Amino acid sequence: MGLFNLGKKKEENNSAECACSCSCSTQNSAGTQEKQAPAASANANELQSVKVLGSGCRNCHTLLENTNAALKNMSVPFEAEYITDMEKVMTYGAMSMPVLVVNERVVSMGKVPGSAEIEKLLHKIGY
Repeated sequence: MGLFNLGKKKEENNSAECACSCSCSTQNSAGTQEKQAPAASANANELQSVKVLGSGCRNCHTLLENTNAALKNMSVPFEAEYITDMEKVMTYGAMSMPVLVVNERVVSMGKVPGSAEIEKLLHKIGY
């Protein structure tokens, strides 16, 4: 019957896709695929997102307050996002909370830095 399809080749998808799975590839006039950078990552040194991951405890709230104070002092036009959904928190590989995530990269875990220390940290990593 055709349960295993031993003699058939699996159809391959030769389309170019970026690592973020955002389907940002396009075809040029010659008919070959070209990758385009996602619009969100236009400038690698641009502060795009800041998240505080936690369980809702006092330390997590303190980190959120300190982070928002640091962002305000740096004249960043947005506040940190606070995430308490444990499934989302675990996708970042967090082993201890609270966690500070900048542009989808964990930069602090398991401690509560003050706002001045967070500013220094952001400047140190290029923001």
